[in-house]
Amino acid sequence: MLSQVMLGVVLSLIILLTVGGNVLVCLAVCASRRLRCLTNCFIVSLAVTDLLLGLLVLPFSALLQLNKVWPLGPAFCNFYISMDVMLCTASILTLLAISVDRYLAVTMPLRYASLVLPWRVAVAMASVWTVSVAVSFLPIQMGWNTVNGTVQNQGPWAEEGKCRFELNRPYALTDSLLTFYLPLVAMCWTYLRILRIARTQAKRIISARPTCVTSYNCRNNTSSSFTVVSSITAVALREHKATMTLAAVIGAFVVCWLPYFILFTVLGIQEHPDPSEVEEFPIVLWLGYANSALNPILYGALNRDFRSAYTHLLRCRCPTYSGWRSRQPSPTMTAAREQLTEVTLLCGHTPATCRAGLAEQNFILQEITSGTPTATIQFANGTAATDVNGNERSC
Repeated sequence: MLSQVMLGVVLSLIILLTVGGNVLVCLAVCASRRLRCLTNCFIVSLAVTDLLLGLLVLPFSALLQLNKVWPLGPAFCNFYISMDVMLCTASILTLLAISVDRYLAVTMPLRYASLVLPWRVAVAMASVWTVSVAVSFLPIQMGWNTVNGTVQNQGPWAEEGKCRFELNRPYALTDSLLTFYLPLVAMCWTYLRILRIARTQAKRIISARPTCVTSYNCRNNTSSSFTVVSSITAVALREHKATMTLAAVIGAFVVCWLPYFILFTVLGIQEHPDPSEVEEFPIVLWLGYANSALNPILYGALNRDFRSAYTHLLRCRCPTYSGWRSRQPSPTMTAAREQLTEVTLLCGHTPATCRAGLAEQNFILQEITSGTPTATIQFANGTAATDVNGNERSC
């Protein structure tokens, strides 16, 4: 009895972390301007997939695991299993799309903006969900996954109170190969290529690390801070950090789901009539489910922008921080601070003045603290700048 209670607490915790964490990811992307980019469209799609898993699959998986009896009928059982397969497949293919996006961003940075367009991202996401539906609902509802070719859990031979995911050899091999092993090989190949380039970029960033000095305007007794940093170096570091974050997500996915698919393939080759009766099957299955709760934690731990967005959302919604807003700088200063992200990453702290080693394609971020605070971005090879509100100004 105690073991069942403890098991219920653990499963409930996984479900709560999955739902809460992925809701936080979606809210963070919606609330933070810095997170609204095409790459994060895939991350939002992944978060939506994990959220749907936490809402539509995990509660019923926990019910089946705790009760050992399925009380909701065979039709809903097949729908539940189809949703499980669909969302798992969508997660894998979305991670594959993310790895391809990172590969293009790192290997072809000059052509990336012309290759990765909003309509192409929309087509890729629609393709992911279309394929996921096709490989889940169609075979299970047509009976292509069973040994005798009939729809599982239905018919006079189906056991009452059972919810079985039947496997035959062709279905198990085809499903695992197309929805896990081949995408896994493709992701490993892309990230191996990306890792080599990222190491080269990291060495260049270290060699071009800027020197920080302080300047003071003696004419009007006001302090001014001028930041000069290479835009190429800033972009390279940003891409490097994003790549490492997404590589950690891929690694966690492999650790969580590989044991399940190995056992899934073995049981499929054996054409086991009820994999859920195998002692190890629920363990590896819930290990895979735990990946959906782990992804938001990975974003917060490894990505500064997500971590800042999480903190902002929690502070805005927590009564403990009721006086927090009064202690914060003005919106103008906050916007100017957001523009300093790449500079802070390079210097290790918010600098007064940083001079990069590269002279070409530099930008100057100027913050004047006297009078009305303003922030101006001036590009060395351009003629326009923007203020903190994003309005274009003449230079």
